[in-house]
Amino acid sequence: MELPPQLRRAVDHMLSGTTLAELATAAAALSQRYREERRDGKLHISSDKDALAYLAVRLPATFAAIRASFAAIAAARPDFAPKTALDVGSGPGTALWAAVDCWPDLAEALLIEASPIFRAWGERLAAEVYPPQITWRIVDIAEENIDCAPGDLVTLAYVLNEIDPDIRRPVLQQLWRVTADVLVIIEPGTPAGWQRILTARRQLIESGAHVIAPCPHAYACPLQPPDWCHFVGRVARSRLHRLAKDATVPWEDEKFSYIAVSRKPAAAAAARVIARPRKASGRVTLKLCRHDGSAGEQLFSRRDGALFKRASRSHWGSSL
Repeated sequence: MELPPQLRRAVDHMLSGTTLAELATAAAALSQRYREERRDGKLHISSDKDALAYLAVRLPATFAAIRASFAAIAAARPDFAPKTALDVGSGPGTALWAAVDCWPDLAEALLIEASPIFRAWGERLAAEVYPPQITWRIVDIAEENIDCAPGDLVTLAYVLNEIDPDIRRPVLQQLWRVTADVLVIIEPGTPAGWQRILTARRQLIESGAHVIAPCPHAYACPLQPPDWCHFVGRVARSRLHRLAKDATVPWEDEKFSYIAVSRKPAAAAAARVIARPRKASGRVTLKLCRHDGSAGEQLFSRRDGALFKRASRSHWGSSL
């Protein structure tokens, strides 16, 4: 997946004039902080150098994960065409760019971000990308209520892990209260991230939400540790991205877990592919989460006809 051209150009412009040495040092520290899922009361972004490192190495990967989640929602709910969006913990607006790329008719967005530095860089990006009408608010959702009109699309991406476990439940209650239609929660694709998604999933189902992706059912998750449910968003690395991470491969896989729920039910898929397909001549093996609440591998061969053709075209994360 590539960043939309307009966003790519805007990011490149923001990064112009930054030395590679400074960028690499800040990117390494930022990546380490995200990998450790550090929760110490400090914001990940505390300086302009941190923000630039995020634009270079984290924005593309985060965009890929969010955009893949939105694609699954669009497939499950082709009638969904949000006009208003609320993004909590928005950073420089990553989820907004993914939403506009998926639903071009999005007209208004409220972005909530606790970091003034992130907001400043997000406003600079917005000035070049020309997104929908944006309102920014600096709000710490751990300590303050979200006071706004419900949004058609509400997102919480890579934020739940930064919230103290004792207050996650009331934060999710707030988010569901201000959701007019679809709420999406995205976390790093780690076992710990998946557990946070599972907890949020249970709470939202108890609140009356309808699961629309990725799960094809509302039963208890059939996967058991050490297994966990996650997906992969592949993003093309720019030259600067590769140099900042001292990488040689021109792409990067961002592992993520997510849950999308709605106030409206959607037609459930028969199954979701929850691992990379294993393909061979005349056959393909898929690991599936099924509509009946079960999960497991299934072999498809040419004898399965049209179903085999669909299975052979599937990818990690697609519905079947």
